[in-house]
Amino acid sequence: MAFISYIPETEASDELRQLYQHYREPSGGVDNIIRIHSHNPGSMEKHYEFYRHLMRGPSPLSRIQREMIAVVVSAANHCHY
Repeated sequence: MAFISYIPETEASDELRQLYQHYREPSGGVDNIIRIHSHNPGSMEKHYEFYRHLMRGPSPLSRIQREMIAVVVSAANHCHY
């Protein structure tokens, strides 16, 4: 499995820092799946919209079911994103 580095908030440009603030979760962090776009901030918004649609948009699956699927697939792929 590939590892994609990201730019930490302490090293982020003003633009990237603002994006991190925008996508910050209520828990206080930014999901790694969003942070991997730090090297190409333009892709961050597009990916977030896709992610939000998959996880929170209309679906025959509940939010919990979708989260469980994501956890199982991530674990099977040894992925911590």
